[in-house]
Amino acid sequence: MSLSPDSRPKLVAATANPHKLAEIEAILGAAVELLPRPDDLGEVVEDGDSLAANARLKAEAVSAHAGQAAVADDTGLEVAALGGAPGVRSARYAGERADDADNVARLLAEMKGATERSARFRTVAVVVFPDGAEAQAEGVIAGTIAEAPRGDQGFGYDPVFVPDGADGRTFAEMSAHEKNAISHRGRAFQALAAELGL
Repeated sequence: MSLSPDSRPKLVAATANPHKLAEIEAILGAAVELLPRPDDLGEVVEDGDSLAANARLKAEAVSAHAGQAAVADDTGLEVAALGGAPGVRSARYAGERADDADNVARLLAEMKGATERSARFRTVAVVVFPDGAEAQAEGVIAGTIAEAPRGDQGFGYDPVFVPDGADGRTFAEMSAHEKNAISHRGRAFQALAAELGL
């Protein structure tokens, strides 16, 4: 199913993270009108065993609640030296109530002394329509894990992720425009827009 480009389509965002919402808005630009997550929607339990499953859970819950098409994504940092961890547990790597700093601290502690530091970010973005139809796309960016945080832009693991082909800078050392042009989320949402015919 696609959204008609004739009138600016509306998508309800499943994320309550203002940083992620700003990124999605910047990536999709004027192609869609992104509506905020309903305030009265409780927390959606993300107990899927994959990024796609979690993104779908969120999009389905928001679409059912709002009665409109909803968009959600889930992102995982997959580190080679950790066997692909934290992966689907990236947002909760240091515990259910962990914040970004906690997760980064655990990651660096787990990788202390590791010479193999390759990693990749992977995002799966999903749109679910009220009739149950859906569209899905994925974006991936390879890179390495820095030995210490650098930069004050972005969020999550951005201060320790050095994308390939970016002059050795972490995502947190880039402008939002630079990051969105190459990031996993940028690639996923650009592919999703193409899937929807936007």
